Amino acid sequence: MALQKKIPLRKCVATGEMHPKKEMIRVVRSKEGEVFVDLTGKKSGRGAYVSKTEEAIAVARKKKVLENQLEVKIPEAIYDELIRVVLREQLK
Repeated sequence: MALQKKIPLRKCVATGEMHPKKEMIRVVRSKEGEVFVDLTGKKSGRGAYVSKTEEAIAVARKKKVLENQLEVKIPEAIYDELIRVVLREQLK
């Protein structure tokens, strides 16, 4: 009898859907208030997860859900970096 490893699920702040952690992108706010994209998923700070789709990122940008979740102003460069990560994933 083989035991299946439990796959951690995370909820997308933009769409509200649950996905495996590896299929999500984490955006982190550090204690200093700095915001960055965490591709490892292990950096310290308050994190919010977004699905790896352009639609989810567009919803997050339009509704400002990341700003609400992280309680800080999100620079446009963060959204641009999220789009680049999604496009890079699609090429693989």
